[in-house]
Amino acid sequence: MTAKLHRRTLGAAALAGLALPGSLRAQGTDWPNQPVRLIVPFAAGGPTDIPARLIAERMSNTLPQRVIVENRTGAGVIVGSEVVAKAPKDGYTLLYNTVAHSVLSALFARLPFDPVADFKPVALVGVIPMVIAVNKDFPATTLAELVAVLRANPNRYDYASSGNGGALHLATELFLKTAGVQANHVPYRGSAAAMPDVMSGRVPIIVDVAASALPYIDRGELRGIAVMNDSRMPQLPAVPTTAEAGMPGLTASTWHMVLAPAGTPAAVVAKVNAEVNKVLAMPEVERRLTELAMQVNSTSTPDSATAWLASETEKWTRIVREADIKAN
Repeated sequence: MTAKLHRRTLGAAALAGLALPGSLRAQGTDWPNQPVRLIVPFAAGGPTDIPARLIAERMSNTLPQRVIVENRTGAGVIVGSEVVAKAPKDGYTLLYNTVAHSVLSALFARLPFDPVADFKPVALVGVIPMVIAVNKDFPATTLAELVAVLRANPNRYDYASSGNGGALHLATELFLKTAGVQANHVPYRGSAAAMPDVMSGRVPIIVDVAASALPYIDRGELRGIAVMNDSRMPQLPAVPTTAEAGMPGLTASTWHMVLAPAGTPAAVVAKVNAEVNKVLAMPEVERRLTELAMQVNSTSTPDSATAWLASETEKWTRIVREADIKAN
């Protein structure tokens, strides 16, 4: 009996050993063994697409498989995000999204997915601060002066944004609510479309993503009032932070994040995170993203990315409700 039991035990162990590689493959520990799709819910060539393609290209060079960017636009970021939410949970379809992901639930009563429950944050790529700016002839050169002008003239002045419910709209409303002042919202189809009216003084105020505002400020066509960030930007050394300008805690940014479908094995999520961080730590990648005004994060973890998304979702949901913001 003892010999038979011994043989059975050895047989079971052998079968378990044979099954182990397949089990590991099922958990995705051999990721990637096929091309990876990186879904970007923005148009090709835009400020979100460019960093996504840079990261995908470098990952393709370091991995045994290609990472292919697919631009899936429509209904804001909803169409592209739905593709990932409903994709197999295997790490072969990923989402490259921005702060727009954190306001979906607040802006839309009905969505074909749950922005929280249907996604697993993988890596926070980086943060691009917002800049409060005004027309070069506007009667304010500091944040305190801007607040004073708006307080003395409630609803007299207009501010531009890239559209209802967009990052620029939300950041401006955060500033107005924090300062306790009022201004009229004039939405455009993107910040580039708004700039002619801002530069002419027709709509004299804009809170814009630093990457978009930089050229206008450098040329003297806009006056940078304050960076909505905890530290000054090397590209705008003369523009103080909101804290330095007397409004500590007033921060706003757009940010880029890689997300996977919820339920993707933890081992796969960890591998994707490690590969993204490896690429972001490359000097040439960090240099290029810094040129795009991004503060690169090459040390994020899935847990820290999840915490960041939760904090941003809470922050912007509050602003959407307080300002009664509706999507386009």
